[in-house]
Amino acid sequence: MAARTVTDPKELAIFEVRDLWAYYNEKPAIRKVSLKIPEKKITAIMGPSGCGKTTFIRCLNRLHELTPGASIKGEILLRDKNILEMDPVLVRRKIGMVFQRPNPFPTMTIYDNVIAGYKLLGVRLKREEADRIVEEALRKAALWDEVKDSLHKRGTYLSGGQQQRLCIARALAVKPEVLLMDEPTSALDPKSTAKIEELIVELKRSVTIVIVTHNIAQAGRVADYTAFFYLGELVEFGPTSEIFTVPKDPRTEEFLKGKFG
Repeated sequence: MAARTVTDPKELAIFEVRDLWAYYNEKPAIRKVSLKIPEKKITAIMGPSGCGKTTFIRCLNRLHELTPGASIKGEILLRDKNILEMDPVLVRRKIGMVFQRPNPFPTMTIYDNVIAGYKLLGVRLKREEADRIVEEALRKAALWDEVKDSLHKRGTYLSGGQQQRLCIARALAVKPEVLLMDEPTSALDPKSTAKIEELIVELKRSVTIVIVTHNIAQAGRVADYTAFFYLGELVEFGPTSEIFTVPKDPRTEEFLKGKFG
């Protein structure tokens, strides 16, 4: 069955994806996906394992094409500009990424981890500016009060939940417009997961968030909009309250009831 082109929500869209195909060695992992992602909202990407969730968000900041043999066809517009025609380094500055497992740079201090993005971009910061960026990013990630007296210890000194918030601070430090999160709590305990979820909801005031999650309850708690993927196709997309209560496609309903996944 061909993927349906899903109508966009009424909010202002920051992303518009048009007829997106993603391939691994000419085998399609994403098939003709079209949708609009609303600005300063949380959009959850759900679906069973192997349905293309991670591939989809890796397309949104040009990480997919770094895989040998991978390619993309279609358009991904960020504020009406096709990111597939932009410098990938600039794209990744505008569109940050937080991965499944916390990955602070092991040889760097907490302080240096936060400003690592600037170093990778070749941007030199004055000490006062770096200090301000570090504090601001750590405050946004709800981590400042916990680490302000330990900034020059290595990031790996922190607990798993703190490390993930450090990675969020690192992504926020370069002031992205969009923050992509790939299963950001799957490696964390329930208490740390709750803190990250609270943080995600708080962050949408200043940044658009797209989160891949296998946790249906988590999507219900944090997401304004939900997209359901199946076998590389976008089956359904809309307000989370509608997707969860009156799904239009029987596959969505079966997934939400736990009949497959």
